[in-house]
Amino acid sequence: MMRPYEQRFPWNLDWNLLRTFMVVVEQKSITKAADFLGLKQPTVSAALKRLEEMTGHKLIVRKPNQFRVTRSGEILYYECSTIFGSVSQLPSLLDRGEDELRGHITLVVASHVVCPQFDDVLAEYARLHQKVTFSIAVADSEEIVGRVGQNRASFGVCLVNKPLSTLAAEIMYREFFALYCGPSHRLFGKKDIDVAELIGEPSVSFQTEVEGGALEPVANLRARVQAATRWHGVSSNLVEVRRMIMANIGIGALPIHVARREVDRGLLFQLPPYEGLPVVEVHLVSNPKRRFSEAEAEFLRLCKERIFSLPLSDRTFS
Repeated sequence: MMRPYEQRFPWNLDWNLLRTFMVVVEQKSITKAADFLGLKQPTVSAALKRLEEMTGHKLIVRKPNQFRVTRSGEILYYECSTIFGSVSQLPSLLDRGEDELRGHITLVVASHVVCPQFDDVLAEYARLHQKVTFSIAVADSEEIVGRVGQNRASFGVCLVNKPLSTLAAEIMYREFFALYCGPSHRLFGKKDIDVAELIGEPSVSFQTEVEGGALEPVANLRARVQAATRWHGVSSNLVEVRRMIMANIGIGALPIHVARREVDRGLLFQLPPYEGLPVVEVHLVSNPKRRFSEAEAEFLRLCKERIFSLPLSDRTFS
């Protein structure tokens, strides 16, 4: 049985406090949250204090050089994100019943997703449903899974390194990774390179090239050639990893089909080994609990028809 306080809580709560709290957590700073919201810092601090008083829980620990979300704060943040995701769906849900398909589709993708079939789906969808709008954001795979799980995105395109208990994930395509160097590297253009020449070589990496990470197989490739264990550059963005390789900050791994254009232009050079290269699977992630709008349901149907109906061998790039 609900206590009187619990019964009054949703009626007394200022819902703007939840939005402010969500932004504070995501920005990891009161100051940055105030800038994002166009408010003054004391206003955001006061909002956080009011929310903590209303919930009866400490939500964020703020000390010099420390910003930590408490367990209660993490629970509230998850619920806030879910509420935000549900509210963001309202315009698309209200568009139902129109003669022409309308709505908005929010995609969150890993950096530099290169899949011709996916591009074909976007082109065909845009041709068939000109009243539907899109937004595409780039994020790392862990964040993408979180956004889809919190209903803050229609779909995600990312790497999945472990089974997802509450989300659906289907392989969109596979890609092989190889090691590359830039034009000013001592091995650029050299023939018959011995793998031993890469021992101790400075390297750059993706942030997820860690044990248990989405790109652990790529980390194993660098370990296989005994490149330097301490990386000289790191990024979650493929474009920036590629930039660091070309600038000779270090050798690094890239998807072969993505790097091909720069190889042809003389900006990258593939290094050994050439056999037994790691393969990475990129997934389309969706939330079965999400109440898909008609526009979202049609997009998913088109993906199944134009992508997932094809043999995986046709969606494997090397």
